[in-house]
Amino acid sequence: MDAQTLRGETFKALHERDRAFVMPNPWDAGSAIMLASLGFEALATTSAGFAFSLGRPDAEGALSLEETLGNASTIVRATSLPVAADLENGFSDTPEGCAHTLLRAAATGIVGGSIEDATGIAADPIYPFDLSVERVEAAVAAARSLPFAFTLTARAENLLHGRLDLSDTIRRLQAYAEAGADVLYAPALRNAEEVVAVVKAVAPKPVNVLMSGGLNLSVAQLGEIGVRRISVGSAFALAAYGEFYRAAQEVYESGTFDFTERKMPFSQANGFFKR
Repeated sequence: MDAQTLRGETFKALHERDRAFVMPNPWDAGSAIMLASLGFEALATTSAGFAFSLGRPDAEGALSLEETLGNASTIVRATSLPVAADLENGFSDTPEGCAHTLLRAAATGIVGGSIEDATGIAADPIYPFDLSVERVEAAVAAARSLPFAFTLTARAENLLHGRLDLSDTIRRLQAYAEAGADVLYAPALRNAEEVVAVVKAVAPKPVNVLMSGGLNLSVAQLGEIGVRRISVGSAFALAAYGEFYRAAQEVYESGTFDFTERKMPFSQANGFFKR
């Protein structure tokens, strides 16, 4: 069994267990290695974290497909863990384009990926229902054509873009499940009741939940209500950037270096990367 096949089977099996697992989101090879050292079982890229590392905004078409695939490849090579990629809207409006993107992404070594129904256009942020389903169907067909297990996640982006319509979000997720998506995902669920509603609506398909400050639930609590996978999106990247910015702000505004008391020791950081 080659490495990608093994990773694909391992990733698929994680979703079939009767408990939740956390799939954190590194933005580069270094953060991937650190996360792997803690014992996490799988990783997922973050479009926001990667965009910020390049000095660009998220969700505004600022990343090219080539850059995204290059970042995914770097993270795949950093550890032996299964990696899923944030493929945004497939970098295409068409079903055919989504399928092409998925196949190109699979060539980087990833064993999972997500396709979202967000257009990237502020004035019209969500694709029409029928087109959204067709895009998932095309991505599913591409995933099934691969010679290894590829876990496809379909994302309904209503809530993330200010369309606070849970009914339409669930309708979309159910249609994506019928279209063959392996995992269903609605970012920005606001409370436990909404999470339960989504889990029940698409059962027995597994659900990914994005943890954020507003959804204050633990891994154990999410597992108890049936969530199978938990991601953190850009949260770890923002935590790192937040500490970096506060340290620099202290030096500039106060002329002090108290932040060094909180920093990771050089020997510890360096030790992660001695291979």
